[in-house]
Amino acid sequence: MTLKPVLIWFRDDLRLNDHRALAAAVETGAPLIPVFVFDDATPQRWAMGAASRWWLAHSLAALSQDIEARGGKLILRRGAVIEVLPDLVEQTGATAVYFSRGYEPQSVASENALKSVFDQAGVGFKRFAGRLLREPEDIRTKTGDVYKVYTPFWRALSAGYAPPPPIKAPRQLTSPTKYPKSDRLADWPLIPTKPDWSKGFSPLWQPGEAGARIALDTFLKSALKRYTDDRNRPDVRGTSRLSPHLHFGELTPAACWRAAVDIAARTPGSDQGLETFLKELVWREFSYTLLFHWPDLPETPFKKSFSAFPWDGNAKHLKAWQRGQTGYPIVDAGMRELWATGYMHNRVRMIVASFLIKHLLISWQQGEAWFWDTLLDADLASNSASWQWVAGSGADAAPYFRIFNPVTQGEKFDPDGIYVRTWVPELKGLPNSLIHAPWTAPPLILMEAGITLGKTYPKPIVDHAAARVRALAAYDVVKSAAKSDA
Repeated sequence: MTLKPVLIWFRDDLRLNDHRALAAAVETGAPLIPVFVFDDATPQRWAMGAASRWWLAHSLAALSQDIEARGGKLILRRGAVIEVLPDLVEQTGATAVYFSRGYEPQSVASENALKSVFDQAGVGFKRFAGRLLREPEDIRTKTGDVYKVYTPFWRALSAGYAPPPPIKAPRQLTSPTKYPKSDRLADWPLIPTKPDWSKGFSPLWQPGEAGARIALDTFLKSALKRYTDDRNRPDVRGTSRLSPHLHFGELTPAACWRAAVDIAARTPGSDQGLETFLKELVWREFSYTLLFHWPDLPETPFKKSFSAFPWDGNAKHLKAWQRGQTGYPIVDAGMRELWATGYMHNRVRMIVASFLIKHLLISWQQGEAWFWDTLLDADLASNSASWQWVAGSGADAAPYFRIFNPVTQGEKFDPDGIYVRTWVPELKGLPNSLIHAPWTAPPLILMEAGITLGKTYPKPIVDHAAARVRALAAYDVVKSAAKSDA
C-alpha cells in the first residue's frame, strides 16, 4: 500500500544537515513534499526587510538544488501561511506537516493557528527544535524565573552542555507520484532591480548551506585563535560573519559549537578564543529567550522607565546617519559598509547605535528599523535585544551614561585608519593621527588631502562634548521616572 505524503515545511531552517524535522519525516518512509511559504500577505510589523529578501532568494535557490540532487523538489508558495499550508495538505492528501519551531511572535502565532486547524482536520502537526542550543523554556533560575542577566544565563546554559550528535542529510528523498504546483522563485519580489542596490552583496557572500560550511571552516581555521582581540577590529577579518547563515538556519548553533570545540582541541592557544566565540553564540540564545518571554521587546523598552525618555527625533540628523554623512568618520564608515555590503562589523554596530541614540537623541526603534531593512542578518531577537542593550533600556544593558566617543573608538579599534579609508575614501589623504577627527586638521593638511569640510566631507552634525551633556540630561528624566514608579 502506498503511503500518503508528508509535508516538510521549511522556514528559517534552510538546510538538510542537522535537520531534526526532516530526519524524522524521512524515518516515516512516506513520500516527502518539501515546501517553503513566502508569507507577505499576513499583516505583521516585522515583515522581512529588503536586504534579507536578497539572501532568502539565493538561499532558497541553493536549497532547491540540494533537494533536487536527492531526487526531491522544493515547492514554493506565496501567500498567508494559515491558508497556504492547509490548502497544500488538502491538495496532496498529506497526513502530517513536519517543521522546525519558531520563536518570534509572528511565528508562534502562526504555529498556534495552524495547530488548531490541523487538529480539527486530523492532520499531524509535528514540531521540532533545532534553531537554538536549548529551548527558551528550559533555562531557568533556581527560583524558576527567566534569566534577565547574561552572565548567569551563560553559566546555566554552558554548564555541562554537549551539543547533540550531527544528523547527516538524507542521501535520497522519497518523492510522491505527483508534486503540487510550485511558484517560480524569479516571480517573487526578492531581488532588487531598479535600482539594484544589492550589486555589492554577491562578491562577498555565498548564501546556502554549502556557503555556511565554508564560512564556518574559514573562520575556525583562520581567526578563532585570535578571536577575543580581533573581533573588535573592523580593519581586520576577525569576526565569523556567520550571522546571516545562522539566521536563515543554513547552519545550526550546535554545529558551530561542535566544530569550534573540535578545532580548538587541535589548535594550541585557542582556549580563550573558543570561550569568547561560544559566549557570542549564547548571547544569541539570550536574545531569543528575551524575545520569546517578552514578545513586545522589538517595540517597547524592557525597562519601562525609558518610555519617558525625551527623544529629539531630528529627521535631518536621522537621514545623515542613515547615509553615512554625520561628519564622524568611524560612524560614516559603518553606515556606508552596511549599505554597500548588507553587513556591519559588530564593534562598529555598537558605535553607530550609541551615536544615534546618545549623540542625536533619536530613538533606538528608528535605528532598529533601519538595521532591519538593510542587514542581511536581520534577526528580530538579536536586533531588538542589541538595540535595547545599547540604549540602556534592555535586560542587562549597558548603562545609558556609557557614551562612546566616536573619535577615541576609531583611534582604538581602527588605529591605522584602514577601515575608514575603505568606506570613506574622501578622507584617505589624511594622516592616521587626524583621520578620525578631520575637523581638527590644519587648513593646509586639509587642502593637500583635497578635503573641503562641509563640501567634500561634512562637518560634525553635533559636537561630542555638548551631545554628551545633553544625553546625560535626558537620562536624568528617565531616572526621575524610575523613582516615581518605585
